Order: sequence, then structure tokens, then C-alpha cells
Amino acid sequence: MAGTSYDCIVIGSGPGGYVAAIRAAQLGKRTLVVERDKLGGRCLNYACIPAKAVLRSADLLSEIREAGDYGLKVSGVEVDYAGVQSRREKVVSTLTSGVGGLFKKDGIEVIEGDASLTAAGEVVVDGQTLSAETVILATGSVPRPIPGVEFGGRIIGTEQAWALPELPARLAVVGAGASGAEIASGFARLGSEVLLLEALDRVLPTEDADISRLVERGFKRQGIAVHTDAPVADVRADERSVSFSYGASDGDGSSGPAAAEVDYLVIAAGRGADVEGLGLADAGVELDTSSEAQASSGLVKVDGALRTSRPGVYAIGDLVAGPALAHKASDEGIIAVEDSAGLQTHPLSHVDIPRATFCTPNVGSFGLTEAQAQEEGHDVVVGKVPYGAVGGGTVYGDRTGLVKVVGERKYGELLGGHIVGS
Repeated sequence: MAGTSYDCIVIGSGPGGYVAAIRAAQLGKRTLVVERDKLGGRCLNYACIPAKAVLRSADLLSEIREAGDYGLKVSGVEVDYAGVQSRREKVVSTLTSGVGGLFKKDGIEVIEGDASLTAAGEVVVDGQTLSAETVILATGSVPRPIPGVEFGGRIIGTEQAWALPELPARLAVVGAGASGAEIASGFARLGSEVLLLEALDRVLPTEDADISRLVERGFKRQGIAVHTDAPVADVRADERSVSFSYGASDGDGSSGPAAAEVDYLVIAAGRGADVEGLGLADAGVELDTSSEAQASSGLVKVDGALRTSRPGVYAIGDLVAGPALAHKASDEGIIAVEDSAGLQTHPLSHVDIPRATFCTPNVGSFGLTEAQAQEEGHDVVVGKVPYGAVGGGTVYGDRTGLVKVVGERKYGELLGGHIVGS
């Protein structure tokens, strides 16, 4: 490393961090990225990209198995799980090396280590003190276990699920949000017996209720055992399996929780901001105590330009309020850097950020659900078009999908859009 003083230091190299670093370099800033693991962060190495790679194999397998419906005869199809994992690793390697190539092209320096802030506003990386006019925190998030359960052995998070060394015969997924739904759908189609458990009353509980209903039907057609209103308890793990109970008693003593035993228990019930060890308190960086942040502890307080309470320090991505999405983090990285350079920026509208879940059936949405629009007091009007009503659904073999728009009646404002289907 040529020196210890920079215009911009970015801590973390995920979709928020690496985009921020590249934008800073484009604006002529001498830029350093600090990464304690691998370039690309969790998204490229362990989460988003590995998930999509494995899901693509499951999608292709489903298409082959349904080839007879399209006049094609295919025989002898089997899952080469080692090959699926090998392709996952190749996809990850290709994309992470691409990030490294962009850094070299733009003259961005990279050091490996754990970074923390000091009271003086400097950055310490494994004992070495660095300074910068602008520091961008982009360390992402970490999985959170359910109460009374710790990660370890056969109790794993979503990152470990996509990299399992063998295809599990029996798999339980706790949490039917986007990550849990993708794992359940992917492994069920690859051949695992999957139990999907959600403590709330429906799968994909943050999506529109009509969308959740069709997704659950699709899951059951794939052979996934879906249980909602089913909290998990009594978790016990050994070297070969995990046993637990799920569901609640009816209250009159007539029935109680069910019991299950699986090869792996995947906890996909939520994530928290990765702020441990960053020295936020020492640096005077305040945490977010707003109502939006309460559901995810440890979030950093920022304004619309991603500025923290410490001048010159910004926070983006999963560290701040809003949906934990890669494209949201990337946009925030650009906003933070451009604000630090004195350019005009605008805050993101979280509700309008597009969302996607890559389970089968696929889900895409933006804006308010019907229930949210009603709760906000809008005069709601809803439009629905089933896939079966248009030619594409019939041609491509998916008549079960749905397009739903949520509007405001008086002025015709579009409040939200929701799609489920291929």
C-alpha cells in the first residue's frame, strides 16, 4: 500500500461497497476498499449469486422433467449434485474476479482485514491507522438465530445451505420469507424432502396476500410440506440429524406441536446489521431508533443522503433502514459518494424499490400491497389479470400466475404492482 491517507475508504466490498468504490474512483477520489473476507462480500460469494446459480439448475431440471408436455422426449435425467455445486463455484469465481478487475481498472486499492472507526474519525485495520475525508460503511448483514437456538453443526444459515456438500434427504427451513422460500423451492425440485415452517400466517408474509396464496399452492405442488403459524421449539442436534417440534397447541390440550427430524435445519428467519467491531460508539455514529428500524436491530441512523451522525461517515445497504436488496445498496453507494463530492442527490423511496423472489413460482413486486394501501387510508381499487387470460401463460405452460395492480381510485395513482408466475 502506497500510503495511509485517502479521499474515500469503503469498508466492505459487497454490491453496495464495490459500487460505491467504483463511483468514488470515477469522480477522481483516491479510494481504498477494506474487506475482511472475499471481494464481492456475502452477496456474491455466499448468498444472492450462489442462490441464483443453484436455483437455475433446479429450474432447468424442472423444464426437462416437463419436456413431454411440449412434445419432447427426454430420458435418463438425474441430478449430479457435485456438478451443481461445481457450477455454483464457477459462477461465483467469474463474478468476484470481475469485481477485482474493475478495481484494478479504476485504480482502487484493496486491503484485507478487520476495520474499525476511532474517536478521531480514522480507520484502523488490524492495527494500522488510515485516514480519509469520506468513510463509507458497507459491511452488510449477518444471520440471526431463532430464540434458544445457535448456529453450528447441522443447524445452518442460508449461506451454508447453498453450499451443502451433499444433497440432503430431509431439509427443514425456518422462515418463509424470500430466502427461505428460495431454499425450499430449490432443494425440493432437486430431490430433497423439504419442510417449510413460518411463524406468521402465510408464506412470503411481506408480499400481497393474493401472491402468497398462489406461491403456497405452487410449493405444495412441488411436494414441499408448508406449515404456517408454526413456531419452532425444542431443537436438538447431533452429528447426524436435527430434531425439533413445530406448531402450537390449540389451547384446550387436545393437540400439541408436531415433531420432526431432518438432516439439516436451515434458519432463514431474519438478519441483523453487521456492526460488531466497527467502533460506532467510539466514533459517535448513532444507531437508528425509528419504528422502521425496530424490526432489525443494529441499524445505523442516516439521513436521505446516507450521512451518519458523524461528519464524513456514511452507511449504506443492510446497515440502514429499507429492504435488504443488492440494487438498493448499490444505489445508496452512489448517493453517498456523490453527496460526499458535493453533487446533488435525492433520497430513495423505499416502498417503490422493486423486489424479486426467485423461488418457483417467481415473484416480483413494488409499492404497496392491497392491505398496506387500505391501512394508509387510500380509496383502493384493485386490478387482477390471471396468466391464463393471456396467450403467454398458455404458450409457456403457466396458467396459474397472476398480475395484480393496486391503485388509488380518485386520481388513478398506481400504488403497487405484484406478479407471481413464470
